[in-house]
Amino acid sequence: MGDYGTNLFKGAASYYSRYRPMYPASLIRFLVQEFSLNGEQNLLDLGCGTGQLTIRFSDWTNKIVGIDTEPEMINEARRLHQQVRLGQIQWFNGTLEQYKESHNDQFTLVTIAKAFHWMDRDRILEELYDLIDEGGGVAIIDNYDPNKSLKPWQEKLNELIEKWYGKERRAGKSTYNHPVISHEEVLSNSKFEVEIHTLPTYEINWTIESILGNLYSTSYGARRFLGNKVEEFEKDVKQSLLKFSSSGEFRESVNLSVKLGRK
Repeated sequence: MGDYGTNLFKGAASYYSRYRPMYPASLIRFLVQEFSLNGEQNLLDLGCGTGQLTIRFSDWTNKIVGIDTEPEMINEARRLHQQVRLGQIQWFNGTLEQYKESHNDQFTLVTIAKAFHWMDRDRILEELYDLIDEGGGVAIIDNYDPNKSLKPWQEKLNELIEKWYGKERRAGKSTYNHPVISHEEVLSNSKFEVEIHTLPTYEINWTIESILGNLYSTSYGARRFLGNKVEEFEKDVKQSLLKFSSSGEFRESVNLSVKLGRK
């Protein structure tokens, strides 16, 4: 899973499981249909985080494996899974390479949701190819859209993040920039056949609490980066954003892109 170190999301897991927005049902339906999932197939969720997406495929698969390099994420995924008690899911803390050393499963579908940019993408696709059944594939799920026009409250939030966290987006012990070469191009250079799909727009409803919680769940917005200024920062966010919405509710329209690599 790339060598991005395990400190990237340190301290983020509890925020991640509570505040990361859920993917829409349309995504699950789309993948179930595209890969004819009927309860007999195996699925791998790579970079699974705290496993909310992983668990949602339980009804449509035989066995699921969730892999993440961050131990806190996998522990939280196990905890959530024990609560819902759905599906046969194996959680693995480590890299794909490490998983392959001790397991020889085959998968119909591999999902990588908002995690591909952290990986050594060419190498991961190479490693995945042999694990995937003929007719199966990999689905890279992302809503990164650099050209999206932001709502006034989002522009304000970005200003505040820059003001309190600094201009550079830290990520674990380094700084983060989105890859220059697109996921699409990386997929096109692999052995997989590429298809690009955009799912219907869906709405996310935010509150101040969930905006902050979601920020703290990211690699660049970790609460620890604020040091002893957490309270001041939260007060600033609350006062600034409430000027845009007296009800304290904020809406965002999201387009989800699904890049399929078929074998």
